[in-house]
Amino acid sequence: MTSTIATTRFSVLDRSRIRAGRTAAEALRDTVELAREAERLGYHRFWVSEHHGVPGVAGSAPTVLAAAVAGATSRVRVGTGGVMLPNHRPLVVAEQFGVLESLFPGRIDMGLGRSVGFTDGVRRALGRDKDDADDFEGQLAELLGWFRGTSPTGAHARPAEGLTVPPFVLAMGEGAAVAARAGLPMVIGDLRDRDRMRRGIDRYRAGFRPSEWSPEPYVVVSGTVAVAGTPEAARRLLVPEAWSMAHARTRGTFPPLPSAEEVEARTMTAKERDLYESGLAGHVAGTEEQVADALETLVKETGAQEVLVTTSTYDRAALLDSYRRLARVVGAGTSAAPA
Repeated sequence: MTSTIATTRFSVLDRSRIRAGRTAAEALRDTVELAREAERLGYHRFWVSEHHGVPGVAGSAPTVLAAAVAGATSRVRVGTGGVMLPNHRPLVVAEQFGVLESLFPGRIDMGLGRSVGFTDGVRRALGRDKDDADDFEGQLAELLGWFRGTSPTGAHARPAEGLTVPPFVLAMGEGAAVAARAGLPMVIGDLRDRDRMRRGIDRYRAGFRPSEWSPEPYVVVSGTVAVAGTPEAARRLLVPEAWSMAHARTRGTFPPLPSAEEVEARTMTAKERDLYESGLAGHVAGTEEQVADALETLVKETGAQEVLVTTSTYDRAALLDSYRRLARVVGAGTSAAPA
């Protein structure tokens, strides 16, 4: 284990991917089981995500799922990566996290994003449109105000008011500047576009304003990390997600994850093949030694204090093995980084 990644936190974000031939209920239970294993392995945080109307994703209610994860664990920090704030009233989000923090004190993180529903139909069902993301900064300020009791409405968020739930901003594009102005930690991905990632981090650090939530910039880089006994086995971990993303790009919907064997037996169009091959590129994948070198480079290039790993695949045994190997590589749980 090298010196830079030894002092870097490593955490897990699970998107509750549904596997072909399996149910959404199984995907959610897989997420809870993975959280137990992540805690045992010493990962710092375990986060869940928000998706609506996606056939291949079961995680549509992140605060509900976070409660299940926190109830099944005892030490790992639990949070959201993230709650999409434009989809919700800030008061309701504050109340939900206030309840979580009250039930699991000192263990809850509040990761917040600015995306709205993926399709027009989902946006209509949520009562939102694309322009609602433009007011993310105002929504974020309102949400934080509920925790501090500063709402101009005269109303109070119970039991959130007076509690401190660490907020994080999921930052792609404009999100980096919002995180900087608000003085909040920033989560940025993905690893496949390092130049864009570095530009976002530089913009965040340059514009950061210290706040009561964070006195200095805190950068979390996020992406897929796959570790196996051989480079070929690590690459096969990436195959189901790469195909499903190519399917989504060509057919408009993200399906359940197929097995690597099923993908490799498919006949693809030229466009599908290009998107599929692109989806396999740019991730951190390989043997333990190769991944250690790649992560060392990533952390040195970005100056990140934390890496949030978001790997998804069909083979659960191989996924668990990847996280176990990664924990050995990075010495999960041994970081001396600040809280």
